[in-house]
Amino acid sequence: GEMSVVGPRPTLKVQVDQYTDRQRLRLEARPGLTGWAQVNGRASLPWPERIELDIWYLEHASLRLDLKIIALSARMAITGHGLYRGETGGWRQ
Repeated sequence: GEMSVVGPRPTLKVQVDQYTDRQRLRLEARPGLTGWAQVNGRASLPWPERIELDIWYLEHASLRLDLKIIALSARMAITGHGLYRGETGGWRQ
């Protein structure tokens, strides 16, 4: 019950401690197994851009968007496109 299928990826405390007030908006949703940032660049995006994609998702959340994200995630898992390849996942301390 602490996670949903679609939503921002879980966040580490060290990351949250460095969030701006706007970035803290992403904490208003339950974390998800996949999300808008994951299907739009994943680790290839700088951390602030991924947070903005998560906030955009929260502002536009709908069943239709969730279904689109699930379909894109499934396609990425099957094809291997967009899999994580970075050492830090875009997060730099």
